[in-house]
Order: sequence, then C-alpha cells, then structure tokens
Amino acid sequence: MSFLRGLGGHEAARILTGEGVRLRAPAAHDHPDWARLREESRDFLQPWEPMWARDELTRAAYRRRLRRYSREIREDRAYPFFIFRAEDDALVGGATLSNLRRGVAQTCVLGYWMGAPYAGRGYMTAAVRALVGFAFGDLALHRIEAACLPHNAASRRLLEKAGFQVEGFARRYLRIAGDWQDHVLFARLSSDPDPLVDGREEQARLSPVWRGQAMRPDGQPADRSAGRPGGQKEIL
Repeated sequence: MSFLRGLGGHEAARILTGEGVRLRAPAAHDHPDWARLREESRDFLQPWEPMWARDELTRAAYRRRLRRYSREIREDRAYPFFIFRAEDDALVGGATLSNLRRGVAQTCVLGYWMGAPYAGRGYMTAAVRALVGFAFGDLALHRIEAACLPHNAASRRLLEKAGFQVEGFARRYLRIAGDWQDHVLFARLSSDPDPLVDGREEQARLSPVWRGQAMRPDGQPADRSAGRPGGQKEIL
C-alpha cells in the first residue's frame, strides 16, 4: 500500500489495490472524468441513489464535495475512494466507508456506485474486497455494515461474495429516488471467514429476508400475503 497527495494536497490519501482495480481518494483533477461518467450513467444510477441536486455535477458542487471529504477524513468519520481500472486508469466508480463510530462500536457503513459502462465486470467486487481489508486492517474496525434494496440482485450478490451476511430488514430505511424505501441489512465482522479462502457464500441466501420476504418484529418471516418489500439503494 502506498500514498499520494489527494483532496487538494491537504491529506495523505491511501492507494488500495485489488484484482484489476486501484482505489484512491477523489482529487480536484478528477472532476471532468467523474462528471462525465456520472452524466452518462444518470439513468442507470438515479433509481438507486438519493435524488440528485440541480447542480450535482458542477465544478462548484464537486469542490464542496471535496471539502466535505477532507473534513471527514481528518475527523476519522469517512474514507471516500474513487475506483480506477488498473490497465488504463479509467475511472469506473466510487465507494465510501462512512459513518465511522469508534468507542464500543468500531464500525462503519459501506456505500458504492458503479458507472454504467463498467457494471457487471467484477470491478466493484474487487474494490469492496480491498476496502474490507483496509477497514479491518488500517482502520482496525470490528464491523462493516451495508444495505441494499430488496430487488437489487446485483448488489446482494456483491455483498455475498465479499463475505457479508444478512442481519435484518429495515422498513422505509433510506430516501432513495425521492421515496422512503425498504432495505435489506448486511454486515461483515472482522472475525467472519474470508469467502476467498473458505468459499462460504451460502449463508446470506438462506435468510427469509434474502428471498425478498419481510420479517416480523420477533425475527420470524412475515406472511407472504402481506406483500413483498419494495425499494432499492446503490448499485454496482
């Protein structure tokens, strides 16, 4: 793992490497590539993300984003990364470890997005595996949480491959695409087996929540006649 100057030169930003990808903190010079990729992926991404601001892709909004990133890194509250294809350094997406809680929790939340031209090629799987190593190694965290919309099969497969397990179901959990939407909750602990080593990718699929079935407050599957949960979050 090496270092470079990022976020306007104020912080040392780690470079993480994975299979076919490289991750580093967003920098000012990334704006044209970032804005172009987000714009061409707009229809692909918007159903799974919070509503975009009117000036979402402008340079001014991007500068504000970098200032927020800089502050959050200094305060050990979040670690944002852009994901680049190793072979040609093309920007393919982004991922963030956010909402870090220290003390007795030692946990964070994983979020991610992938540009439409690069989806389904394994780049995000490699990136998430690199971030898991960073979170449990460099950051010494105990737990990584993630959530996805119940019908986001690609995101669920990604989390499963990265060793995350289903822990529950949250009603109207996040406001996505303008609506409060249900989410399936995942987590991975530092003590969980590494799926690359153990090949354990089945446990999450055994959960009633995984099969798109809601759960009662007592943790038991709800009656299917009550309807399936709707909603969705971020996409690969």
